Amino acid sequence: MEAVTTLKGVGPKMAENLQKLDIHCLQDLLFHLPSQYQDRTKIHEIGSLRGGQNVLVEGTVEHTEVVFRGRRMMISRISDETGSLVLRFFFFGGGQKSALSVGTRVRCFGEIRQSLHQIEMIHPEYTIINDYAPLKLDDTLSAIYPATKGLQQRTIRRLMGEALKILVEITDYLPLAIRQRKKMPPLADAIRSIHTPDAESSQALLNAFHPAIKRLAFEELLAHQLSLRQFRLQSLKLTGIAMPSKDKHISALKASLPFSLTGAQQRVIEEIQKDLRLASPMSRLVQGDVGSGKTLVAAAAALHAIEAGYQVALMAPTEILAEQHLKCFQEWFKPLGLTVGSLTGKQKAAERRDQNERAALGMSNLVVGTHALFQNDVVFAKLGLIIIDEQHRFGVGQRLALRDKGAGKLGYPHQLIMTATPIPRTLAMTAYADMDYSVIDELPPGRTPIKTVVIANERRDEIVQRIHGVCASGAQVYWVCTLIEESETLQCENAEQTLEMLQEQLPNIAIGLVHGRMSGADKQEVMRQFKSAELSLLVATTVIEVGVDVPNASLMIIENAERLGLAQLHQLRGRVGRGAAASSCVLMYQSPLSKTARKRLDALRNSNDGFEIAKIDLEIRGPGEVFGTRQTGELQFQIADLSRDEAMLHDVQETADLLLTEYPETIQPLIKRWIRQAAVFIQA
Repeated sequence: MEAVTTLKGVGPKMAENLQKLDIHCLQDLLFHLPSQYQDRTKIHEIGSLRGGQNVLVEGTVEHTEVVFRGRRMMISRISDETGSLVLRFFFFGGGQKSALSVGTRVRCFGEIRQSLHQIEMIHPEYTIINDYAPLKLDDTLSAIYPATKGLQQRTIRRLMGEALKILVEITDYLPLAIRQRKKMPPLADAIRSIHTPDAESSQALLNAFHPAIKRLAFEELLAHQLSLRQFRLQSLKLTGIAMPSKDKHISALKASLPFSLTGAQQRVIEEIQKDLRLASPMSRLVQGDVGSGKTLVAAAAALHAIEAGYQVALMAPTEILAEQHLKCFQEWFKPLGLTVGSLTGKQKAAERRDQNERAALGMSNLVVGTHALFQNDVVFAKLGLIIIDEQHRFGVGQRLALRDKGAGKLGYPHQLIMTATPIPRTLAMTAYADMDYSVIDELPPGRTPIKTVVIANERRDEIVQRIHGVCASGAQVYWVCTLIEESETLQCENAEQTLEMLQEQLPNIAIGLVHGRMSGADKQEVMRQFKSAELSLLVATTVIEVGVDVPNASLMIIENAERLGLAQLHQLRGRVGRGAAASSCVLMYQSPLSKTARKRLDALRNSNDGFEIAKIDLEIRGPGEVFGTRQTGELQFQIADLSRDEAMLHDVQETADLLLTEYPETIQPLIKRWIRQAAVFIQA
């Protein structure tokens, strides 16, 4: 549609303000939905009013005066046949006092506030009633929109009114046959209903029960699904790398392990191997709950590619996770005669140059690293497989940058995406429709359920005594602090102060400290000491969230747990319960708890099921946070909500299939309408 500057009164400055609300064209304006509604369709009797209501009233002015009660203010009392109401103004001019003279009839709109002896409105909107020109009541509810500095509600409403006049020009790309089958209103009718609803529709609209909201949410989800399908189709057209392999390395690794793979691990490995043998690039998402054995699945995929003669890059989101992977893969791969390199942002220049050179010459079979892997100076001799751990922390653009490093004469490398953030299958098929999907839905035998308790910070001494008993029994303990430095605002304990406190209270226990500001070598040494049981208690920040595997650790204390997200808490808790011993997680909190924080902590206490926890996390935080897309541009829905609209996702997928086969001409316009950045990823 046309640019918003085509509307009367929209100059460069107003256009700039509208852009802050992501409004660039008339369509953006029409899809800028109200956050609430005001009812100015009827007059309320003053005697029936209660505090908290936003209402329209009419009355006659009984008294107006300027008073000093701590500050200068104007007070006017109006009344009707049922009662009286005080209007209070802190900012006013002499003309307003004259206008609100005794005997004047006035119509006011505002929020009713209940004081001890009276009801009042603070700075209401008001209009003087002229008997010769009666005021007309509104026919529809008044919409209140998300706004920004420099854009008042009346300006947005005026612009919306202008846009609604030309609404007939908007094209409905959802075919009539589909709309009729699903009993959906036309697009123009849905938009008009949302911006100018009747009084009975407000709650249904705000709660997203109204057919108009469902119509727009469905179309937005459909556009998202189609864009990912197109991305997938474009990816399948790329030249990939067929990797035949007899999998001798994998057999050797299995034989060296002191345990057997689970059925789920074996099934997912076979699915990956089937993909790797094809000449189109694999794009597969593997998800499994904490402790399900994803790292071993990744190792099997890497060994298949290496045996076929190609290099593998494994990207992790944090330094400590990259270090854990490096150590693990070196331990597994060295007996097989394979070389594992590393690339991280904290390496010294000389070490980094050496690692770059080894990757470029093909001397490193596998390179483990962080974001440093996809920097411009990193070159691979023969990159065939990319493994990305904890995918939700990387954006699509970052994944594509790493994929493109292998593009060239060899073709595009295969991609394996790993996540320990469980996602309900329907949602995963929506959010990652461009990928094939595998689930490791079985935990290794011997894993014990983790008992989770929630305790106020005041009971810290009890926890310290419990640590003493756990360590005396030969088990180990994590104590997680959320910040390294002191923060009065967040009331988070300083990790180093906690270390000192615990050393003082537990003098006979060996305690270590690890946090993100330590050098890689120092962190690795502390983790080695903890893993080998030279340390009984490890004080750490959330750098240990993923990748740390110490089966002898059976107790975790998380301070200020109310400050962390549900997925992060679940990941941290997963560091214990990795052995046969009964394990516990203590969530310490600072009172008072907000409703959201209490819901999070209760969810952890009541369930160890990552899928159930992910569902609650989705309800609390929304899809953009859960899928890690706030900063990447993906899943930034204007109207749809993956949690709220989950029931319609199956219909969305079926409709996408139908459009692809019977109405292909509607696909590009739908995608363009809803997803500005889709073309970037489709062409990538």
